[in-house]
Amino acid sequence: MDDLPDGHFRHLILPYTGNVTHVQVPDRGFSSDFSAVIDSEKGRFFVKAMFNNPGGRKDSILRERAINPYVQPLSPRLLWSVDGDDAGWIILGFEAIEERGLDFEPGSPDLPLAVDLLNRAASLELPDIARDWREDRWDAYVNSEDELMLLRGDALLHTDINPSNLTVGEAGAWIIDWSWPTRGPGFIDPACLVVQLIAAGHTPESAESWAAGCTAWANADPQAIDAFAAADLRMHRQLAERTPNESWLADMATAAQAWAEHRGIPATGL
Repeated sequence: MDDLPDGHFRHLILPYTGNVTHVQVPDRGFSSDFSAVIDSEKGRFFVKAMFNNPGGRKDSILRERAINPYVQPLSPRLLWSVDGDDAGWIILGFEAIEERGLDFEPGSPDLPLAVDLLNRAASLELPDIARDWREDRWDAYVNSEDELMLLRGDALLHTDINPSNLTVGEAGAWIIDWSWPTRGPGFIDPACLVVQLIAAGHTPESAESWAAGCTAWANADPQAIDAFAAADLRMHRQLAERTPNESWLADMATAAQAWAEHRGIPATGL
């Protein structure tokens, strides 16, 4: 198929797919070098692939492969994978599901489902394989060692909570794209939902009212949430400044600002 990256890629997946008959590249982007739904003589698969090069992107797809058995049935099952020093690619073949991203806008009937999905995720045990995957992306944006310790924990986190990664279809609902699972405080995933809801048009009060339905949020130390909100604002400000052409980053920074102000975090601390 012309929509596959190259003949070598086609050769690598052939034992798992047989002849490929159709390739559908999804409308929404995925943080990978290639992703598509593939119809083949051996079935239908969602295929996600990264170049087999050292670095964070390779690490993320290897982490996604490793965590998949432990996030069932919340995530589509990984059915096969390809990698190797001479492969040139790391390729994951998931079961293909018919689904759509949730609507995060105010009044959406999908909002209770988003809360339910996060509660299902919070019920997952932290597997041994994830114990060394400490969440540290917000570490550089805290003001003190005390704040840093508030962002430590032993929950399994998804950390990329957005309307594309929380999905629903006739067969159920899922959290997809576990490309960077980590170990940290359970409230972080609901906190990420709060910022996404504000960016989708909610007031901070409304966003937090939905997060309040998440067990990990309800059990969190308010000081820890404050520390995260401040660090998240600093992070999104920096990302927006570094990449001014990505308007969504500016939107996230604006949402994070509104949330920090709602929580009464002093501007001098931001």
